[in-house]
Amino acid sequence: MRPPDAHAMANIELAATELVARRRSGRQGAALAEACRPTNLASALAIQRAVTRQLAAKIGGWKCALPSPGKRVLAPIYRDTIHTASPCPVRVRDGILRVEPELAYVLARDLPARDQPYTPTDVDSAIARTHLALELLESRYTDHHAVSFLDNLADGLVNQGLFIGPIVDDDADCGELALQVGSANALLQGRHPDGNPRLPLYWLAEYLRSQGDGLRAGQVVITGSYAGSLPLAMASEVHIRYGALGTLSVCFKADD
Repeated sequence: MRPPDAHAMANIELAATELVARRRSGRQGAALAEACRPTNLASALAIQRAVTRQLAAKIGGWKCALPSPGKRVLAPIYRDTIHTASPCPVRVRDGILRVEPELAYVLARDLPARDQPYTPTDVDSAIARTHLALELLESRYTDHHAVSFLDNLADGLVNQGLFIGPIVDDDADCGELALQVGSANALLQGRHPDGNPRLPLYWLAEYLRSQGDGLRAGQVVITGSYAGSLPLAMASEVHIRYGALGTLSVCFKADD
């Protein structure tokens, strides 16, 4: 694959500059100027990397899913947007926060670039612990459904951060979890979109290795929501039970 020319590189930087400005201000907007919008996976990921560079942000983790034709599902989660204490600061729209219930894997050691591919056993041995987690959602577009997958990939796939809850034992089959949100008796039959929640982590480790990059000790990886996107009101403490694994409890506060 040929590297982008100078004109394309300039447009990548302009796209990143606009997305960074929206992140910092909390302002949402329409699709980027046509000349700056990504046209393929390479340009979308190049904008994503440029955003990280312009933010001078430390990557504290990743979100990912198994790829599909024409799609690579990965985005960095910045260290200063990963929270473990309640109340958790978030950006809110119209009093509602959208979250995705997930499992989060924290790495005990690096999985660096190397010639030899990573096996699932290699990756499993690098996992320090598993947590219940909520991905915190926020787009830099006014309506992220109105733009393309490539636009959203360039912007970090609607991520604003991560709340990490209690440590759990995930040795059991975690492909399905009965989720209970709040005190309601109704249960959501949660299903991981890729069946096994570790499969995207295996893919991510190998993908980053193939790109001359890697995962780092202490980074946290989330691999897909068990129930899509859930709306939460800001008024009170939220309790979400993840089947037999345990319960995550958190309060949120608006970070204006």
